[in-house]
Amino acid sequence: MHSLKRFIPASFVVLWATGFIGARYAMPWAEPFTFLAARFVIAALLLAGLMLVLDSKRATRAEALHATVAGILMHGVYLGAVFWAIHRGMPAGLSALIVGLQPLITAVLAGKFLGEAILPRHWAGLAVGLIGVVIVLWPKLGALGGGVTPETLVASFVSVLGMSAGTIWQKRYASGGDLVAATMWQYIGGGALMILASLAFETHTVIINGELIFAMAWLVLVLSIGAIFLLMVMIRDGEMSKVASLFYLVPAVTAVIAWALFGEQLSLVQIVGMAIATLGVGLATARPVRGKTRELRI
Repeated sequence: MHSLKRFIPASFVVLWATGFIGARYAMPWAEPFTFLAARFVIAALLLAGLMLVLDSKRATRAEALHATVAGILMHGVYLGAVFWAIHRGMPAGLSALIVGLQPLITAVLAGKFLGEAILPRHWAGLAVGLIGVVIVLWPKLGALGGGVTPETLVASFVSVLGMSAGTIWQKRYASGGDLVAATMWQYIGGGALMILASLAFETHTVIINGELIFAMAWLVLVLSIGAIFLLMVMIRDGEMSKVASLFYLVPAVTAVIAWALFGEQLSLVQIVGMAIATLGVGLATARPVRGKTRELRI
């Protein structure tokens, strides 16, 4: 079992990177908050059924409350804000670049609220990783278009803060209980926020077709259950600053998937950026030669 855990980081990055596939197919046919509300409700129902099948331990009132707060931040605020910004015209490349700040912000919060000791080598790795992300995304930043407004910029930065704060909250308050139960409560929280947002700001217009059904199935099963469950395991067992650094690899893997599936251009500059991002993650997750800083055990 321990040997299988070493594949969790790579598996998470690949699964998380496929999220753009679902978003690409879903966004023309449904408003963002309405789509996310349905996605989170379906995920919560599936996880509730899984709890019954596995006879999982139910969360205590405190565990459910903390998982709900984490879900509001990680799923509701993060995905709600970034989907809304892209729906309003924010270029996906610029949005991804802003979201790329998440590992640095998480490292700062982890040091303050979790007491994690982050070595200079790890800070260097986070900086190098961010440089790699910028290089990978650079070709997509040429034409920003009219979707870059104060509102969409604020939404993109709010999404970063939501994900960073949510993972810190999950690590500090909600990582001790059953993972299936905790994840279900996360989606209850995220779904409640998206339902309120859709009622307040959207018309609930949905065009049901094959693309939308595929997107919903992919995002629920592969992302909301598969990738998030792997993330919960890493948050439970590893240091948050090191777990967060894995997000630097997502734009690179996304670019490769887009090249393979949709024929999008993959330039030499982007390949160099991928190598730099990988180097940064390697530095950020490196085991200390000595000292008491914990390694990332997943």
